Amino acid sequence: MSKVNRWIRHGRNRLSHIFGKETAKKENFPVLEGHPAGQEHAQESIETYDTIKTNIKRLIKEFKIYRWNPDIPNRKPFLQSYYIDLSTCGPMVLDVLQKIKAEDDSSLSYRRSCREGICGSCAMNIDGTNTVACLKPIDADTTKPTIITPLPHMFVIKDLVVDLTNFYNQYRSIEPWLKTRKKPEDGREYRQSPADRKKLDGLYECILCACCSASCPSYWWSPEEFLGPAPLLHAYRWISDSRDEFTEERLQALTEDTKKLYKCRTIKNCTACCPKSLNPADAIHKMKTKHLLSQPVERLETF
Repeated sequence: MSKVNRWIRHGRNRLSHIFGKETAKKENFPVLEGHPAGQEHAQESIETYDTIKTNIKRLIKEFKIYRWNPDIPNRKPFLQSYYIDLSTCGPMVLDVLQKIKAEDDSSLSYRRSCREGICGSCAMNIDGTNTVACLKPIDADTTKPTIITPLPHMFVIKDLVVDLTNFYNQYRSIEPWLKTRKKPEDGREYRQSPADRKKLDGLYECILCACCSASCPSYWWSPEEFLGPAPLLHAYRWISDSRDEFTEERLQALTEDTKKLYKCRTIKNCTACCPKSLNPADAIHKMKTKHLLSQPVERLETF
């Protein structure tokens, strides 16, 4: 290495020290031993790479989040903007919310639990689609904001938290548990064949996030009468279970008031937005068909 280069490197290191930066660490390249020029070029390439890494522009994205506080009733709901550096954040929208609450605004309210798409707690509307935040990747396009609002047509408790009391009461009304008239043969468990078990695929996976019900216009119009996609999907899950012995009674309970089931207009918003890729519309259609086939012809005109 020439005296001039050594002098330049020494001066750069001195300036780095003066301005509080770490002195460049001199690397050892055994493969280049005996090749001063090669050693110098390798050292410079490492320093250049480190400089590029530190000078990369931060990826800043705007997130507009619905805010409303019941303790300030005179203040109307509004969208509050937060600017997040995506290079220091996880890949999912829930990671953004966690980062905001931990670092920027502890007053932000939302539900979350498992962060694995199992509990359904973090259901919300993200860029116009109902989904769970822990399974929704961040849109990397930093030229437009991501808009996060509560599930639509639900009573808001605070910020992104909605009141799901009616939703859970409707789920409870379909009696989501196994109902039998006799004990199992071995006294331990109710068995079923692999083929019968296969019939439950696409039904039991529902996590009760309420994304489907909150996206259903029929549910918006009649939330007190129509049970909604999620409870009806679970109802069909038990009607389809070969171990359950109350199939007729379950269908009768759903159709005594036809609005519970037949308010569905097969719009299929529920299927389009389900974060678990389930098909509530198909389950409701099959349940209608099963009920109609069990009725005398003269009664069909009433449905």
